[in-house]
Amino acid sequence: MSNRFDHRKYKPFPPIALKDRTWPDQLITAAPTWCSVDLRDGNQALIEPMSVAQKQKLFELLVEVGFKEIEVGFPAASQPDFDFVRSLIEENRVPDDVTIQVLTQARPELIQRTFESLKGARRAILHVYNSTSVVQREKVFKTDKAGIIDIAIAGAKEVKRCAEQAPETEWVFQYSPESFTGTEVDYAVEVCNAVVDVWQPTADKPCILNLPSTVEMATPNVYADQIEWFGRHINKREAVIISLHTHNDRSCAVAAAELGVMAGAQRVEGTLLGNGERTGNMDIVIMAMNLYSQGIDPELDLHDMDRIVSVVRECTQIDVHPRQAYSGDLVFTAFSGSHQDAIKKCLDIYEEGAPWEIAYLPIDPRDIGRTYQDVIRVNSQSGKGGVAYVLANKFGFELPRWLQIEFSRVVQKVTEESGQEIQPDRIWELFNQHYLSDNKVLSLEDFSIEKHEGRETFNAQLDYFGQPLQISGQGDGVLDAFVEGLKQVIKMDFEIMEYGEHALGQGADAEAVTYIQLKCEGRRYSGVAISKDIISSSLNAFMGAASQLLSEQAAAA
Repeated sequence: MSNRFDHRKYKPFPPIALKDRTWPDQLITAAPTWCSVDLRDGNQALIEPMSVAQKQKLFELLVEVGFKEIEVGFPAASQPDFDFVRSLIEENRVPDDVTIQVLTQARPELIQRTFESLKGARRAILHVYNSTSVVQREKVFKTDKAGIIDIAIAGAKEVKRCAEQAPETEWVFQYSPESFTGTEVDYAVEVCNAVVDVWQPTADKPCILNLPSTVEMATPNVYADQIEWFGRHINKREAVIISLHTHNDRSCAVAAAELGVMAGAQRVEGTLLGNGERTGNMDIVIMAMNLYSQGIDPELDLHDMDRIVSVVRECTQIDVHPRQAYSGDLVFTAFSGSHQDAIKKCLDIYEEGAPWEIAYLPIDPRDIGRTYQDVIRVNSQSGKGGVAYVLANKFGFELPRWLQIEFSRVVQKVTEESGQEIQPDRIWELFNQHYLSDNKVLSLEDFSIEKHEGRETFNAQLDYFGQPLQISGQGDGVLDAFVEGLKQVIKMDFEIMEYGEHALGQGADAEAVTYIQLKCEGRRYSGVAISKDIISSSLNAFMGAASQLLSEQAAAA
């Protein structure tokens, strides 16, 4: 049986002869004009096209996000598209600062039907196209170059004629040499120049030339070369807006659009979250947020990413991949212990309003409606940083490093046994069981403190393995006195290695949490306690650690 996986059937894409290209040295400093094609290009790619209600909901979202140009359909191709365009106009649903765009092939009867759908519109972009690529000319239309130019000219003339008969609408003309990337670049210029000659645009009233990567055929730098070459050779450049429409066949649609803008394009068409034919259209959310991450105003409001995802999912019936840039559920989430530790350390010292410089987080998740709770999640690959982050951000416990290390082992054991992510509430449950439960072999029943010449005398009654135990000790502080008194009675040598405390919350009635680590015969034991009284908190934390030590020794006896 022959192997069909054979690379030899494919030809490499020829490079563009542009030795003095300038686009690699350019910077994007402002957002391009955005045009959403969700309601047309995106809609035609759906298994079940959108209903009128879904189209209306998505149109409202696009307006809310800030799109000023929205392609709303192919009204000559289907009655639902025609009716939707009519409803937008007749029900006055198009804001004054938004221009609707409609698409039509360069065929007279379709152009005429398209103008019928736009009757009464305040302003509209009439987008006409015909295919120009080598494969389309030779294998689909079986037409030579001159024949393709004739189609484009006839379409341009019909658009101009119909527009002159509807002067109440402000018309903007747009032409696409479909499959531009598969068209010889000099021939693409020739076809577009023929259309420009018909329309005679001016700097005050420009036309749009849309150069689609209908099928992505080469690396993004080749597309940028095509755009720069085109811009240098098109007639009336000052009266032409060069627009991009990239597809994602090679998963490079965003990169191609970005490099195309660097090469001189002024306008970008795409869809929210990249829905479109085959592998999809260029994801405008990603490109806009890429600009945002560089300190550039994208001129789109993407602050509520979860709502955008929800509406698009509802209207398209397509889920968003959890790793899709900016919009996916997991794009800011770190499971790796080293990543979690770095993120936590950066966030701990970040000051609000300062430049954003946080390890592993290209933007602040809060800017698009996400919370820091989404950032660090814990599984068997996580380390102390992730566990500590969850306890700090959800429960207020700022664990000292030594306790982070110890408790992370407890959590890791559970996650390794389950093989699953562990939720914050389960982490808290483990922490509570391990450190804060009342199941201690040593507990404080009553105590008194006396001060004399800078020394503390501590007298207490304890519960020691269920039996009463009286102790008395002196020290430089309450805890020191308690430890000395206990050592005298139980005849055990240990020392306090670590001590930490902080308030849980703010205000005079805030509780305090204390962390203590004891060392005995080379082993270490930890205790944690919470109380509104710092002395009680310290003593109970000590007894938690001591209970671990005593229980272990009792079991070994």
